[in-house]
Amino acid sequence: MWIFLLSNKLSGHSVTSDSNFVAALLLFLSMVDLFVLQLLCRQRGLITSGTIFLSLLLFSLCGSVEFAHKIYYFSNEVLVNAGPCFCFFIYFALVLLQTFLSCWADSYGYFVWIDKDHPPSPENFSSFLSKVLFSWFTRKTILGWRRPLVYNDLWALRDHYLSVNVVPSWEAMWNVAVSEYARKKLAATERTYGLRFKDQRVHVVSKSERVKMPKKPRLVFKLFGHWRLSVIYGILLKVLADILQFANPQILSLLIAYVESREQPLWNGLFYAGLMFVASVLFTIFTNLNFNHMVKVGMKVRTVLTSAVFTKCLRLSNDARRGSTLGEMVNLMAVDIQRVAEVYAYIGMIVSSPLQVCLAIYFLYQVVGPSVFGGVVFLVLLVPLNFWITSLQRKIQMKQMKLKDARMKLVNEILNGMKVLKLYAWEPSFEKKIELIRNKEIRLLKHLAYLRGFVSFLWTCAPFLIVVVVFATYVLSDPNNILDPQTAFVSLSLMNLLRFPMSVIPMLMSFLVQANVSCNRIEKFLLSEEFKPNLVNRTLNQAAAVKVHKGNFAWSSSAEQPILEDINLSVNPGELVAIVGQVGSGKTSLLSAILGEMEKLSGEVSIKGSVAYVPQQAWIQNMTVKDNILFSKPYRQYLYNKVLKACALMDDLKLFAAGDNTEIGEKGANLSGGQRQRISLARAVYHNTDIYLLDDPLSAVDSHVGLHIFENVIGNNGLLKDKTRIFVTHGLGYLKKVDRIIVIRNGRISETGSYAHLLASRGAFAELIETYIKDAVEEGEDISDDSVLEEVLNDVEVVNVNLFRRLSSIRSTTSSERSLRTRQHSQTSKTQSHENLPDGVQLNHVPNVERSMSIVDGEEHVEEAKTEGKLVEEEVAATGGVKLKVYLSYFKAIGLLTTIFILFLYIGSSSFNIGSSFWLAHWSNEALSPESSHSVETRIGVYGGLGIAQGLFILFGTLFLSYAMVIAGQRMHETLIHNIMRSPMAFYDVTPLGRILNRIGKDVDVVDNAIPITVRMWMMSMLNVISVLLVILISTPLFAAVFLPVLVLYYAVQRTYILSARQLKRIESVTRSPVYSHFQETLVGVAVIRAYQAEERFIRESERRLDENQMPYYENVISHRWLAVRLETLGNVLVLAASLFAILGRDSGLSPGIVGLSISYALQLTQALNHSVRMMSELETNIVSVERVNEYSCTQKEAEWENDNKPPKEWPEKGGVQFNNYKLRYREGLDLCLKDVTCSIAGGEKIGIVGRTGAGKSSLTQALFRIVEPAGGSIVIDSIDITILGLHSLRSRLTIIPQEPVLFCGSVRMNLDPFEAYSDEQVWNALENAHLKEYISSLPNKLQYEVFEGGENFSVGQRQLMCLTRAILRKTRVLVLDEATAAVDLETDDLIQKTIRSYFADCTVLTIAHRLNTIMDSDRIMVLDAGRIAEFDSPANLLSNTNGIFYSMAKDAGLI
Repeated sequence: MWIFLLSNKLSGHSVTSDSNFVAALLLFLSMVDLFVLQLLCRQRGLITSGTIFLSLLLFSLCGSVEFAHKIYYFSNEVLVNAGPCFCFFIYFALVLLQTFLSCWADSYGYFVWIDKDHPPSPENFSSFLSKVLFSWFTRKTILGWRRPLVYNDLWALRDHYLSVNVVPSWEAMWNVAVSEYARKKLAATERTYGLRFKDQRVHVVSKSERVKMPKKPRLVFKLFGHWRLSVIYGILLKVLADILQFANPQILSLLIAYVESREQPLWNGLFYAGLMFVASVLFTIFTNLNFNHMVKVGMKVRTVLTSAVFTKCLRLSNDARRGSTLGEMVNLMAVDIQRVAEVYAYIGMIVSSPLQVCLAIYFLYQVVGPSVFGGVVFLVLLVPLNFWITSLQRKIQMKQMKLKDARMKLVNEILNGMKVLKLYAWEPSFEKKIELIRNKEIRLLKHLAYLRGFVSFLWTCAPFLIVVVVFATYVLSDPNNILDPQTAFVSLSLMNLLRFPMSVIPMLMSFLVQANVSCNRIEKFLLSEEFKPNLVNRTLNQAAAVKVHKGNFAWSSSAEQPILEDINLSVNPGELVAIVGQVGSGKTSLLSAILGEMEKLSGEVSIKGSVAYVPQQAWIQNMTVKDNILFSKPYRQYLYNKVLKACALMDDLKLFAAGDNTEIGEKGANLSGGQRQRISLARAVYHNTDIYLLDDPLSAVDSHVGLHIFENVIGNNGLLKDKTRIFVTHGLGYLKKVDRIIVIRNGRISETGSYAHLLASRGAFAELIETYIKDAVEEGEDISDDSVLEEVLNDVEVVNVNLFRRLSSIRSTTSSERSLRTRQHSQTSKTQSHENLPDGVQLNHVPNVERSMSIVDGEEHVEEAKTEGKLVEEEVAATGGVKLKVYLSYFKAIGLLTTIFILFLYIGSSSFNIGSSFWLAHWSNEALSPESSHSVETRIGVYGGLGIAQGLFILFGTLFLSYAMVIAGQRMHETLIHNIMRSPMAFYDVTPLGRILNRIGKDVDVVDNAIPITVRMWMMSMLNVISVLLVILISTPLFAAVFLPVLVLYYAVQRTYILSARQLKRIESVTRSPVYSHFQETLVGVAVIRAYQAEERFIRESERRLDENQMPYYENVISHRWLAVRLETLGNVLVLAASLFAILGRDSGLSPGIVGLSISYALQLTQALNHSVRMMSELETNIVSVERVNEYSCTQKEAEWENDNKPPKEWPEKGGVQFNNYKLRYREGLDLCLKDVTCSIAGGEKIGIVGRTGAGKSSLTQALFRIVEPAGGSIVIDSIDITILGLHSLRSRLTIIPQEPVLFCGSVRMNLDPFEAYSDEQVWNALENAHLKEYISSLPNKLQYEVFEGGENFSVGQRQLMCLTRAILRKTRVLVLDEATAAVDLETDDLIQKTIRSYFADCTVLTIAHRLNTIMDSDRIMVLDAGRIAEFDSPANLLSNTNGIFYSMAKDAGLI
């Protein structure tokens, strides 16, 4: 074309203007640029380009005008310069074709899938247009429409959002800021203290001399700074959208002028309608691009903060951990991080809302002049009020979050100690404690609800009140100011635009307040004191493997008195050192000091080589046995089998349904204490480290198993013979076989040396031996029958004659009084084969050969074995629509009458709104008439009155709704907690605690905060849609012809969307639970993780789980945008239709007032419909939280706690227990674990209960307390069948001392007597009988001394004595000892046995044996085998039966 023009110009055949020639030249150059750009894109592998698409689209739009122009000339047979015209037609056709082809992306060639389980997202291969319109997501909505989506349907997360790509840059920036702050703070502190102590004399520092501390790095600013470009880009998108939004009122003014004039040509009106449509579509695109972009930034924020909090948890010092409970840290993850991330979606709106207000005021000024300032004054008056309310909200929010932390902390403790609560019948007391905290939280939530309701009323009515003020000022200030339709409805249209930012300002301020509070909480946590790696010097330049020089250690850096004092220790490579001492002397603390877990007040600690740590209470992950042992180390079959054999695990694995592929429940729920400890030891041994710190690993195993492990693992002939071993123990039999013994006394090393050397000296070790043997003799044991004690005495005779004489004297005074039963009582032994299994566990026996193969060869049938050994049930997302009963349950919690009354108030407000709109149309039409039937004052009065009525209805509706929803949240939480408390223990065996915490934490937070806002917005938007439609349909009835088909499309799009969005929300909720479960599990085992230096691996695992959770979250975000673009486009079509009907109706007598009313409301329709559908969808996705809360509210329950069958007050009076053909199974489908158990136990009898693994010992205890209900038969206690009683009537009349002692946060007194049923004197007497009075008296505040989370500030032995105190306080006629001394030292065991024999002499005592000396003096011993009573007789008679099971067990233990 340019060539034709050039040739014509040169030839002079036609007149060609310079502008045409230059335009063609520029067009030619532009096409060349586009061609070059396309080549560059292909070279760089880009499959789409926004620049190219927009350029082509612009050329097409501009060319269409010229094309129409040339067609017009052709149609009128005017032909000039045919050559350039035909060239243009060819050019225009090619541009259209190229534009059409650019709607799709180029082929992407070869692509490698990194995630084999999930295909890559189509977004990676989509065109620019597809990304802008989110069309690439359509295939997912179609799939969701065909069938419910599942996790495997998700696309892999894009690289931009993977933790591995997002976290490093943030960590680098944050760590620099924190390091800089720490450096400046240290410098300022040194300068301040330098002034204070200058010249070695105390100097009072004046204010002028005091060095100013540096400001802490503000998390909120660092987050913004890190993503500032992304945030600014998102804000620019929103600003562009706002500018486009304000184009519509200006176009409306032109349309009304068009209708009024009746002289303008038709094409003017059509052009205005088309222009309004284009502006609306562009507004839709820019708005959704902004939301999509900012939500993605929020995703990145969530990723980095989650990673930062998790990493910080692994690095917290012990002092800081005590200041941040587990419940608080779970809240940070579940609530605070989410709030901070979600507020990023609204940053553009937060910035643009004031801009929209300013633009609206500016354009109003253009319409009504200075009258607008009356409204501005009113608006300005609202600002300080809003700031005051915001600050008030922030204060309340902070208090509420603290209460939420306390509630979650208590809930977490309760869930961890649920078995103890059930056994003691303490659930009501702890449920009441939760309710007390919740009630305080509810009071604050009510205050917040009232504030939000008032603010919502204020900002909803503000635009209308501004309209009244502006119009009144306008018409009253000057008689010449006439409120005609153009002035009225352009102003109203601008006011409607003003209404949205002002209505969302309360919500935005609420979000900002919540996010600010949460951000400050996260910041405070991230700046907490960290674990100091330099507390322990890891070096290869020393001879000793472990060396402590003049060490003083405490659990807090601010402690006035060290726990360990003046510690000097040196352990050589390959040495086996035993640490001994009394309960609470500091043995575990010494290992913690070596690990760096204690605060080093002074001295030096250095280690040479890698470390493995076996804690006193084994930390087991919710994984298979094999995974727990490997702990991510490569699998080496020979070493693995060797470790299993040495740790005596082979026989146990043969009993498991899936061998070593059996899944271990949370915290080892389906293992005995001994099995957990041996797996923990096997993990350490398999790791093959240089140094082993073993904290009493043999306390929970049988004596002969302990000896086996010592000989094959720990001892100088075991697997660790060449390793450095520091071994805490209470077993006297091992001490002779160690290289050196260290005696700890009151936090000091009192003596150290070889076994013989310490016996020869008259030190603490000799006293320990003397005390133990003396207690053993006084308890009636025959030392000659105890090989360990006899050997110790022989050693003493050789090295310490004086001590031997004293012990022999004690021995001789009682030896003549021994009976057979007493001699048998002194045998200290237990076999591995009768370790007790915990509640709810049934092991399936399989042939030994087959099971052995599954253990060692494992690869052949691993998948089948894993399925067979599955314990924890997978959390399954519900499918299909949220059931009507879920909505009804929520509104039932609100109250039916309350709901009806609230609806009446909101409908009333909408009615007054419609009335005011029609009154304004009538008013403006009258202004065009020379005769008016109403005065200006009457018009303003009626208009203002309707507005005031609308405001009052909104006020009361909002307040009632806010109050009702808080009450609904309270009722639902109350029901949830009560039902969880009443769930059987089987529920906790198969449900991870993180999953339950997710419901009580995140889902309850949604019910408390998100759903009330969503319901309020949904009700207002739905009524707004109805109001808008009524106004438009009344104004232009023909609009129904277009509206009804569009409404059908609306419904189809919304239903297609909701089917996918709802499932994505459910999948997102399900994948969130593993994040919290892993977090909680990590917090419990942080000392072990740090000892193995496995922090990075756990961080990577946390990030992997977070990425899995982000996948459905990301797709859910995209689904919102997919919906919004389509709904808003349909809404824009309705705007176009309303405009066209108004234009076409000009000649049919349609008044300008009605036209203005119709189109101004049509402009609201897009946003109203879109907002209503979005709120409906948001409500349906949020109501999933109600569904999830209800799901746990409807789990299977235990029997009633109390019923009409009340036992006598003194029951059981004698304590007689009778089993009649009793049968028990843990769950439907499992085999019986107790079969036809029949026996009679007289009141006051002492019964020992033994049996091999899986024999049914713990099942008997469960049956007695009705933890599991019978499958047949009955248990009768003092002539009353226990099944007819309420659970608490039964459990409160029985007493148990469990194997694992559990303490809760709170005072010592609360832990002993939560119902406050006993006086202080009774509590002190019980403590005295439990040998704890002296220790508790030494504590600050004594009985009110605060117990830390999990009882961390008490040793295990002290915790067990606390359990004994509980038993003494209750002193019921039936006492059960469920391996109560399995995890305590010999001295504590003796104290417990001594108290039981004296204090419970007249009670029925059932003792499940761990150490045989605890049952050998029983009246009778019950031997269980395969769920049946195999033997039941006196110890003497059982031992006389050489073919009996008990005889075999005694023989295995070396007693015979």
